[in-house]
Amino acid sequence: MKERITRIEISKEDIKFSAAHFTIFSATERERLHGHNFAVHVSVDAPVLENGMCFSYLELKERIRRLCRELDEYTILPMNSPYLECKEEGDLVAVTFDGASMYFLRSDTKGLPITNSTVEEYSNYLLNRLLDDDDFVERNDVRRLAVKVASGPGQSGSSTWLRAGS
Repeated sequence: MKERITRIEISKEDIKFSAAHFTIFSATERERLHGHNFAVHVSVDAPVLENGMCFSYLELKERIRRLCRELDEYTILPMNSPYLECKEEGDLVAVTFDGASMYFLRSDTKGLPITNSTVEEYSNYLLNRLLDDDDFVERNDVRRLAVKVASGPGQSGSSTWLRAGS
């Protein structure tokens, strides 16, 4: 029998995170600090098994929800930005951009290994976290995994992983 590949799409109202951020445009220009409710959508291409399913959707939804909870209600700081300096000072984080410093409670910030606080970077961060998360991809013979992060209706960024040879 010919192998059948299907695409499973997960997009639930509770798969989201709320975060404050500012996008950096150059060494001297950035947005003001503001926040969004970021919706997260995941799609997976995998073979359909004899039972008519690819894998447990519940398992994937729980993985995504856990990642969203890790980001929820933080000010996200792009730790790999060439224009931003972040330094812990006791209970505070001093964030310096273009000679001006902003101070945040350390407990209210989440530094991520990203270059900028954008949907493009958030989608890539979440994609890599899903790929690194134990053996889900291998165990379920995943051929393609994509993560989309939307900052509002009609505005999103996506990152995609393809298995070599797919």
